[in-house]
Amino acid sequence: MAADLKEQCSLLEKAQRVLPGGTFGNMAADLIVVEGKGSRVWDENGKEYIDYLLGSGPVILGHGHPQVTAAVHAQLERGTTFFANNPQGIELAAVIADAVPCADKVRFASTGSEADAFAIRLARAYTGRDKILKFEGGYHGYSDYGLMSLAPKTPGNSPLPIPDSAGIPATIKEDILVAPFNDAAAVASLIEEHPDAIAAVFMEPLQRLIPPQPGFLEAMRELTLAHGILLVFDEVVTGFRMSYGGAQQYYGVVPDLCTLGKAIGGGFPLAAVAGREDVMALFDRDRVPADRFVPQVGTLSGNPVAAAAGLATLEILKRPGTYERYFETGEKLMTALSRALDNAGLEAQVVGAPPMFDTVFTDGEVRNYRDTARADSGKMATLNRLLRERGILKSDNKYYVSTAVDEADVDETIEIWNDAIGAMAST
Repeated sequence: MAADLKEQCSLLEKAQRVLPGGTFGNMAADLIVVEGKGSRVWDENGKEYIDYLLGSGPVILGHGHPQVTAAVHAQLERGTTFFANNPQGIELAAVIADAVPCADKVRFASTGSEADAFAIRLARAYTGRDKILKFEGGYHGYSDYGLMSLAPKTPGNSPLPIPDSAGIPATIKEDILVAPFNDAAAVASLIEEHPDAIAAVFMEPLQRLIPPQPGFLEAMRELTLAHGILLVFDEVVTGFRMSYGGAQQYYGVVPDLCTLGKAIGGGFPLAAVAGREDVMALFDRDRVPADRFVPQVGTLSGNPVAAAAGLATLEILKRPGTYERYFETGEKLMTALSRALDNAGLEAQVVGAPPMFDTVFTDGEVRNYRDTARADSGKMATLNRLLRERGILKSDNKYYVSTAVDEADVDETIEIWNDAIGAMAST
Protein backbone atom coordinates (compact mmCIF):
# COMPACT_ATOMS: atom_id res chain seq x y z
CA MET A 1 0.00 0.00 0.00
CA ALA A 2 2.86 2.36 0.72
CA ALA A 3 4.47 4.38 -2.03
CA ASP A 4 8.24 4.71 -1.96
CA LEU A 5 9.73 7.85 -0.45
CA LYS A 6 10.47 9.46 -3.82
CA GLU A 7 6.87 8.93 -4.97
CA GLN A 8 5.53 10.36 -1.69
CA CYS A 9 7.59 13.52 -1.98
CA SER A 10 6.73 13.86 -5.64
CA LEU A 11 2.99 13.62 -4.94
CA LEU A 12 3.10 16.14 -2.08
CA GLU A 13 5.19 18.53 -4.18
CA LYS A 14 2.80 18.14 -7.12
CA ALA A 15 -0.18 18.90 -4.86
CA GLN A 16 1.51 22.08 -3.65
CA ARG A 17 2.21 23.07 -7.24
CA VAL A 18 -1.27 22.54 -8.67
CA LEU A 19 -3.69 22.92 -5.73
CA PRO A 20 -4.24 26.09 -3.65
CA GLY A 21 -2.70 25.28 -0.28
CA GLY A 22 -1.84 21.86 -1.66
CA THR A 23 -5.35 20.55 -0.86
CA PHE A 24 -8.86 20.03 -2.17
CA GLY A 25 -9.91 22.42 0.58
CA ASN A 26 -10.98 19.65 2.95
CA MET A 27 -8.24 17.98 5.01
CA ALA A 28 -4.62 18.89 5.76
CA ALA A 29 -2.22 18.82 2.82
CA ASP A 30 0.02 16.18 4.40
CA LEU A 31 -2.72 13.52 4.38
CA ILE A 32 -3.10 11.52 1.16
CA VAL A 33 -5.45 8.55 1.52
CA VAL A 34 -4.87 5.77 -1.02
CA GLU A 35 -7.21 2.99 0.09
CA GLY A 36 -10.22 2.22 2.24
CA LYS A 37 -11.75 -1.08 3.23
CA GLY A 38 -14.50 -1.58 5.78
CA SER A 39 -13.79 0.53 8.84
CA ARG A 40 -10.17 1.30 7.87
CA VAL A 41 -8.20 3.55 5.53
CA TRP A 42 -4.51 3.71 4.64
CA ASP A 43 -2.44 6.74 3.72
CA GLU A 44 0.33 6.96 1.13
CA ASN A 45 2.88 5.89 3.75
CA GLY A 46 0.95 2.69 4.47
CA LYS A 47 -0.22 3.95 7.86
CA GLU A 48 -3.52 2.39 8.88
CA TYR A 49 -6.34 4.31 10.57
CA ILE A 50 -9.70 3.47 12.06
CA ASP A 51 -11.79 5.73 9.89
CA TYR A 52 -14.25 8.08 11.58
CA LEU A 53 -14.04 10.57 8.72
CA LEU A 54 -15.96 8.41 6.23
CA GLY A 55 -15.36 10.87 3.41
CA SER A 56 -17.19 13.43 5.59
CA GLY A 57 -20.09 11.05 6.08
CA PRO A 58 -21.26 9.44 2.83
CA VAL A 59 -19.67 6.03 3.42
CA ILE A 60 -22.09 5.07 6.19
CA LEU A 61 -21.56 1.32 5.53
CA GLY A 62 -17.80 1.63 5.53
CA HIS A 63 -15.49 1.45 2.52
CA GLY A 64 -15.97 -0.97 -0.35
CA HIS A 65 -19.08 -2.73 0.89
CA PRO A 66 -19.38 -5.71 -1.48
CA GLN A 67 -23.08 -5.18 -2.25
CA VAL A 68 -22.56 -1.50 -3.05
CA THR A 69 -19.48 -2.29 -5.13
CA ALA A 70 -21.36 -4.97 -7.08
CA ALA A 71 -24.22 -2.58 -7.81
CA VAL A 72 -21.80 0.06 -9.06
CA HIS A 73 -19.90 -2.40 -11.26
CA ALA A 74 -23.15 -3.64 -12.79
CA GLN A 75 -24.19 -0.11 -13.70
CA LEU A 76 -20.76 0.87 -15.02
CA GLU A 77 -21.09 -1.83 -17.64
CA ARG A 78 -24.35 -0.25 -18.81
CA GLY A 79 -23.22 3.38 -18.85
CA THR A 80 -22.17 6.13 -16.46
CA THR A 81 -24.51 9.04 -17.18
CA PHE A 82 -27.34 9.92 -19.56
CA PHE A 83 -28.81 13.35 -18.58
CA ALA A 84 -32.17 11.61 -18.78
CA ASN A 85 -34.37 9.59 -16.49
CA ASN A 86 -32.88 6.22 -15.67
CA PRO A 87 -34.27 3.22 -13.77
CA GLN A 88 -31.88 3.50 -10.84
CA GLY A 89 -32.70 7.14 -10.18
CA ILE A 90 -36.43 6.55 -10.43
CA GLU A 91 -36.25 3.58 -8.05
CA LEU A 92 -34.12 5.55 -5.58
CA ALA A 93 -36.62 8.42 -5.61
CA ALA A 94 -39.39 5.92 -4.83
CA VAL A 95 -37.40 4.45 -1.93
CA ILE A 96 -36.78 7.94 -0.51
CA ALA A 97 -40.44 8.87 -0.88
CA ASP A 98 -41.46 5.71 0.98
CA ALA A 99 -38.93 6.24 3.77
CA VAL A 100 -38.89 9.98 4.51
CA PRO A 101 -42.07 11.33 6.14
CA CYS A 102 -42.17 14.69 4.34
CA ALA A 103 -41.24 13.32 0.92
CA ASP A 104 -44.16 13.23 -1.51
CA LYS A 105 -41.83 14.08 -4.40
CA VAL A 106 -38.06 14.06 -4.88
CA ARG A 107 -35.77 16.11 -7.12
CA PHE A 108 -32.09 15.14 -7.39
CA ALA A 109 -28.94 17.26 -7.37
CA SER A 110 -25.27 16.31 -7.07
CA THR A 111 -24.26 17.98 -3.80
CA GLY A 112 -25.81 19.03 -0.53
CA SER A 113 -24.85 22.62 -1.28
CA GLU A 114 -26.89 22.49 -4.50
CA ALA A 115 -29.86 20.87 -2.77
CA ASP A 116 -29.87 23.51 -0.03
CA ALA A 117 -29.65 26.35 -2.54
CA PHE A 118 -32.56 24.93 -4.55
CA ALA A 119 -34.62 24.42 -1.40
CA ILE A 120 -34.11 28.06 -0.41
CA ARG A 121 -35.20 29.20 -3.86
CA LEU A 122 -38.18 26.85 -3.82
CA ALA A 123 -39.35 28.17 -0.45
CA ARG A 124 -39.17 31.74 -1.69
CA ALA A 125 -41.04 30.93 -4.87
CA TYR A 126 -43.76 29.06 -3.01
CA THR A 127 -44.39 31.72 -0.35
CA GLY A 128 -43.64 34.83 -2.38
CA ARG A 129 -41.42 36.00 0.48
CA ASP A 130 -37.69 36.72 0.50
CA LYS A 131 -36.32 36.27 4.00
CA ILE A 132 -34.85 33.01 5.32
CA LEU A 133 -34.51 32.44 9.06
CA LYS A 134 -31.57 30.21 9.92
CA PHE A 135 -29.66 29.40 13.09
CA GLU A 136 -26.29 30.63 14.22
CA GLY A 137 -23.73 27.91 13.51
CA GLY A 138 -25.98 26.05 11.10
CA TYR A 139 -24.32 24.82 7.90
CA HIS A 140 -26.34 24.84 4.69
CA GLY A 141 -23.78 24.52 1.96
CA TYR A 142 -21.50 26.93 0.16
CA SER A 143 -23.95 29.20 -1.61
CA ASP A 144 -23.92 32.88 -0.67
CA TYR A 145 -27.04 32.32 1.44
CA GLY A 146 -25.67 29.17 3.05
CA LEU A 147 -22.46 30.83 4.18
CA MET A 148 -24.02 33.30 6.57
CA SER A 149 -23.30 33.01 10.30
CA LEU A 150 -21.99 29.46 10.08
CA ALA A 151 -19.03 30.39 12.25
CA PRO A 152 -19.27 34.07 13.19
CA LYS A 153 -16.25 35.29 15.12
CA THR A 154 -18.53 37.45 17.26
CA PRO A 155 -21.51 35.24 18.11
CA GLY A 156 -24.50 36.81 19.72
CA ASN A 157 -25.16 39.34 16.97
CA SER A 158 -28.59 37.90 16.17
CA PRO A 159 -30.58 38.70 14.14
CA LEU A 160 -27.99 40.21 11.76
CA PRO A 161 -26.02 37.62 9.79
CA ILE A 162 -22.26 37.66 9.33
CA PRO A 163 -20.78 36.39 6.02
CA ASP A 164 -18.35 33.49 6.43
CA SER A 165 -16.48 34.16 3.22
CA ALA A 166 -15.05 36.96 1.16
CA GLY A 167 -16.93 37.62 -2.05
CA ILE A 168 -20.48 37.47 -0.64
CA PRO A 169 -22.52 40.54 -1.68
CA ALA A 170 -23.47 42.81 1.20
CA THR A 171 -27.08 42.75 0.01
CA ILE A 172 -27.40 39.08 1.01
CA LYS A 173 -27.59 40.22 4.65
CA GLU A 174 -30.94 41.82 3.97
CA ASP A 175 -32.64 38.48 3.33
CA ILE A 176 -31.19 36.35 6.14
CA LEU A 177 -32.28 36.42 9.77
CA VAL A 178 -30.28 34.56 12.40
CA ALA A 179 -31.44 33.09 15.70
CA PRO A 180 -29.63 31.04 18.33
CA PHE A 181 -30.39 27.33 18.10
CA ASN A 182 -32.66 25.88 20.78
CA ASP A 183 -34.21 29.29 21.49
CA ALA A 184 -37.86 29.16 20.44
CA ALA A 185 -38.60 32.53 22.05
CA ALA A 186 -36.00 34.22 19.85
CA VAL A 187 -37.52 32.67 16.76
CA ALA A 188 -41.03 33.76 17.78
CA SER A 189 -39.77 37.30 18.34
CA LEU A 190 -38.14 37.47 14.90
CA ILE A 191 -41.29 36.20 13.23
CA GLU A 192 -43.32 38.86 15.02
CA GLU A 193 -40.85 41.54 13.90
CA HIS A 194 -41.04 40.43 10.27
CA PRO A 195 -44.66 39.50 9.59
CA ASP A 196 -45.34 38.17 6.11
CA ALA A 197 -41.66 38.45 5.16
CA ILE A 198 -40.14 35.07 6.13
CA ALA A 199 -40.30 32.31 3.53
CA ALA A 200 -38.75 29.52 5.58
CA VAL A 201 -37.19 28.48 8.83
CA PHE A 202 -34.21 26.57 7.43
CA MET A 203 -32.47 24.34 9.95
CA GLU A 204 -30.52 21.22 10.76
CA PRO A 205 -32.78 19.26 13.14
CA LEU A 206 -29.60 18.18 14.91
CA GLN A 207 -27.35 21.19 14.35
CA ARG A 208 -23.86 19.97 13.51
CA LEU A 209 -23.57 17.95 16.76
CA ILE A 210 -26.01 19.83 18.97
CA PRO A 211 -29.26 17.95 19.67
CA PRO A 212 -32.53 19.87 19.80
CA GLN A 213 -33.84 20.51 23.29
CA PRO A 214 -37.14 18.77 24.13
CA GLY A 215 -39.98 20.66 22.46
CA PHE A 216 -37.78 22.88 20.27
CA LEU A 217 -38.50 21.21 16.93
CA GLU A 218 -42.17 20.99 17.84
CA ALA A 219 -42.16 24.73 18.55
CA MET A 220 -40.61 25.40 15.13
CA ARG A 221 -43.34 23.35 13.51
CA GLU A 222 -46.10 25.18 15.37
CA LEU A 223 -44.66 28.65 14.69
CA THR A 224 -44.17 28.05 10.99
CA LEU A 225 -47.65 26.60 10.52
CA ALA A 226 -49.20 29.53 12.36
CA HIS A 227 -47.50 32.12 10.14
CA GLY A 228 -47.57 30.50 6.70
CA ILE A 229 -43.82 29.83 6.79
CA LEU A 230 -42.24 26.68 5.37
CA LEU A 231 -40.21 24.51 7.73
CA VAL A 232 -37.17 23.08 5.95
CA PHE A 233 -34.94 20.45 7.52
CA ASP A 234 -31.42 20.22 6.17
CA GLU A 235 -30.95 16.44 6.46
CA VAL A 236 -27.91 16.18 4.24
CA VAL A 237 -26.09 14.76 7.27
CA THR A 238 -28.92 13.25 9.34
CA GLY A 239 -30.92 11.69 6.52
CA PHE A 240 -30.84 7.87 6.77
CA ARG A 241 -28.30 8.29 9.59
CA MET A 242 -30.44 9.12 12.62
CA SER A 243 -32.99 6.55 11.46
CA TYR A 244 -34.17 5.09 8.16
CA GLY A 245 -36.60 8.01 7.88
CA GLY A 246 -34.00 10.52 9.03
CA ALA A 247 -34.06 12.97 11.91
CA GLN A 248 -37.66 13.92 11.14
CA GLN A 249 -38.70 10.35 11.87
CA TYR A 250 -36.32 10.05 14.81
CA TYR A 251 -37.64 13.21 16.50
CA GLY A 252 -41.22 12.86 15.28
CA VAL A 253 -41.46 16.31 13.63
CA VAL A 254 -42.28 16.48 9.92
CA PRO A 255 -41.13 19.53 7.92
CA ASP A 256 -42.54 20.79 4.63
CA LEU A 257 -39.28 20.21 2.78
CA CYS A 258 -35.98 18.53 3.47
CA THR A 259 -32.64 18.21 1.76
CA LEU A 260 -30.74 14.94 1.62
CA GLY A 261 -27.22 13.90 0.66
CA LYS A 262 -24.25 11.86 1.87
CA ALA A 263 -25.83 8.48 2.71
CA ILE A 264 -28.25 8.46 -0.24
CA GLY A 265 -25.33 8.28 -2.70
CA GLY A 266 -23.46 5.47 -0.98
CA GLY A 267 -20.14 7.27 -1.45
CA PHE A 268 -20.95 8.87 -4.81
CA PRO A 269 -22.05 12.46 -5.54
CA LEU A 270 -25.81 12.59 -5.03
CA ALA A 271 -28.23 14.83 -3.13
CA ALA A 272 -31.91 15.67 -3.22
CA VAL A 273 -34.69 18.04 -2.30
CA ALA A 274 -37.80 16.24 -1.06
CA GLY A 275 -41.08 17.49 0.25
CA ARG A 276 -44.77 18.21 0.02
CA GLU A 277 -46.55 17.65 -3.28
CA ASP A 278 -47.82 21.22 -3.59
CA VAL A 279 -44.41 22.78 -2.87
CA MET A 280 -42.46 20.40 -5.09
CA ALA A 281 -44.94 21.13 -7.90
CA LEU A 282 -43.07 24.38 -8.52
CA PHE A 283 -40.33 22.28 -10.15
CA ASP A 284 -42.91 21.13 -12.75
CA ARG A 285 -43.42 23.74 -15.49
CA ASP A 286 -46.63 22.01 -16.61
CA ARG A 287 -48.31 22.42 -13.23
CA VAL A 288 -47.67 26.05 -12.30
CA PRO A 289 -47.82 29.47 -13.95
CA ALA A 290 -44.62 30.56 -15.67
CA ASP A 291 -43.86 33.18 -13.02
CA ARG A 292 -43.89 30.54 -10.26
CA PHE A 293 -41.87 27.85 -12.03
CA VAL A 294 -38.47 27.03 -10.47
CA PRO A 295 -36.12 25.59 -13.11
CA GLN A 296 -33.65 23.04 -11.82
CA VAL A 297 -31.16 21.24 -14.04
CA GLY A 298 -27.96 19.39 -13.20
CA THR A 299 -25.63 17.57 -15.58
CA LEU A 300 -25.22 14.66 -13.16
CA SER A 301 -28.48 14.92 -11.22
CA GLY A 302 -29.86 11.42 -10.62
CA ASN A 303 -26.68 9.88 -12.00
CA PRO A 304 -27.32 6.13 -12.45
CA VAL A 305 -24.02 5.00 -10.87
CA ALA A 306 -24.61 7.12 -7.78
CA ALA A 307 -28.26 6.02 -7.65
CA ALA A 308 -27.24 2.36 -7.89
CA ALA A 309 -24.85 2.84 -4.97
CA GLY A 310 -27.57 4.65 -3.04
CA LEU A 311 -30.15 1.94 -3.65
CA ALA A 312 -27.77 -0.75 -2.42
CA THR A 313 -26.85 1.33 0.64
CA LEU A 314 -30.44 2.02 1.66
CA GLU A 315 -31.45 -1.61 1.16
CA ILE A 316 -28.76 -2.65 3.64
CA LEU A 317 -29.69 0.06 6.12
CA LYS A 318 -33.33 -1.06 6.04
CA ARG A 319 -32.53 -4.57 7.19
CA PRO A 320 -33.94 -5.46 10.63
CA GLY A 321 -31.61 -4.65 13.52
CA THR A 322 -29.26 -2.42 11.54
CA TYR A 323 -30.01 0.81 13.37
CA GLU A 324 -30.19 -0.91 16.75
CA ARG A 325 -26.66 -2.27 16.28
CA TYR A 326 -25.48 1.02 14.80
CA PHE A 327 -26.71 3.06 17.76
CA GLU A 328 -25.37 0.54 20.25
CA THR A 329 -21.89 0.93 18.77
CA GLY A 330 -22.12 4.72 18.85
CA GLU A 331 -23.39 4.74 22.43
CA LYS A 332 -20.48 2.53 23.55
CA LEU A 333 -18.03 4.91 21.91
CA MET A 334 -19.61 8.05 23.37
CA THR A 335 -19.66 6.55 26.86
CA ALA A 336 -16.04 5.43 26.61
CA LEU A 337 -14.86 8.81 25.32
CA SER A 338 -16.65 10.63 28.11
CA ARG A 339 -15.15 8.28 30.68
CA ALA A 340 -11.63 8.77 29.31
CA LEU A 341 -11.97 12.55 29.50
CA ASP A 342 -13.37 12.36 33.04
CA ASN A 343 -10.61 10.01 34.19
CA ALA A 344 -8.01 12.43 32.83
CA GLY A 345 -9.62 15.33 34.67
CA LEU A 346 -10.20 17.33 31.50
CA GLU A 347 -13.03 19.85 31.37
CA ALA A 348 -14.94 18.66 28.32
CA GLN A 349 -18.29 17.41 27.06
CA VAL A 350 -19.08 14.69 24.55
CA VAL A 351 -21.76 16.23 22.34
CA GLY A 352 -23.87 14.68 19.59
CA ALA A 353 -25.72 11.44 18.95
CA PRO A 354 -24.49 7.86 18.50
CA PRO A 355 -24.05 8.15 14.71
CA MET A 356 -21.90 11.31 15.07
CA PHE A 357 -20.35 13.09 18.01
CA ASP A 358 -17.21 14.77 19.31
CA THR A 359 -15.51 16.37 22.27
CA VAL A 360 -16.17 20.00 23.13
CA PHE A 361 -13.60 21.40 25.55
CA THR A 362 -15.86 23.59 27.64
CA ASP A 363 -17.77 23.45 30.89
CA GLY A 364 -21.53 23.41 31.17
CA GLU A 365 -24.24 22.33 28.76
CA VAL A 366 -23.79 22.84 25.02
CA ARG A 367 -27.10 24.11 23.62
CA ASN A 368 -26.06 26.25 20.67
CA TYR A 369 -23.19 27.69 18.64
CA ARG A 370 -22.38 30.26 21.30
CA ASP A 371 -21.59 27.47 23.73
CA THR A 372 -19.27 25.78 21.24
CA ALA A 373 -17.59 29.11 20.48
CA ARG A 374 -16.43 29.22 24.10
CA ALA A 375 -14.63 25.90 23.68
CA ASP A 376 -10.85 25.59 23.77
CA SER A 377 -9.96 25.02 20.11
CA GLY A 378 -6.30 24.57 20.98
CA LYS A 379 -7.06 21.53 23.11
CA MET A 380 -9.22 20.09 20.34
CA ALA A 381 -6.41 20.51 17.81
CA THR A 382 -3.95 18.88 20.17
CA LEU A 383 -6.20 15.89 20.77
CA ASN A 384 -6.90 15.46 17.06
CA ARG A 385 -3.16 15.44 16.35
CA LEU A 386 -2.50 12.86 19.05
CA LEU A 387 -5.30 10.67 17.76
CA ARG A 388 -4.10 10.80 14.18
CA GLU A 389 -0.59 9.88 15.28
CA ARG A 390 -2.05 6.81 17.02
CA GLY A 391 -4.28 5.68 14.16
CA ILE A 392 -7.65 7.42 14.39
CA LEU A 393 -8.76 9.50 11.42
CA LYS A 394 -11.51 12.07 11.96
CA SER A 395 -12.40 15.59 10.95
CA ASP A 396 -11.52 18.62 13.04
CA ASN A 397 -14.85 18.49 14.87
CA LYS A 398 -16.69 15.23 14.31
CA TYR A 399 -16.57 11.45 14.54
CA TYR A 400 -18.77 9.78 11.94
CA VAL A 401 -19.53 6.17 12.89
CA SER A 402 -20.02 3.57 10.16
CA THR A 403 -21.93 0.30 10.42
CA ALA A 404 -18.62 -1.42 9.62
CA VAL A 405 -17.18 -0.56 13.05
CA ASP A 406 -17.05 -3.79 15.06
CA GLU A 407 -16.13 -4.73 18.63
CA ALA A 408 -12.44 -4.94 17.80
CA ASP A 409 -12.55 -1.43 16.34
CA VAL A 410 -14.36 -0.16 19.43
CA ASP A 411 -11.78 -1.75 21.75
CA GLU A 412 -8.87 -0.35 19.75
CA THR A 413 -10.49 3.09 19.61
CA ILE A 414 -10.93 3.13 23.37
CA GLU A 415 -7.31 2.08 23.86
CA ILE A 416 -6.12 4.90 21.60
CA TRP A 417 -8.38 7.41 23.37
CA ASN A 418 -7.04 6.42 26.77
CA ASP A 419 -3.46 6.75 25.56
CA ALA A 420 -3.91 10.03 23.68
CA ILE A 421 -6.05 11.71 26.34
CA GLY A 422 -3.65 10.52 29.05
CA ALA A 423 -0.76 12.03 27.12
CA MET A 424 -2.66 15.25 26.69
CA ALA A 425 -3.53 15.49 30.38
CA SER A 426 0.05 14.90 31.45
CA THR A 427 1.47 17.83 29.49
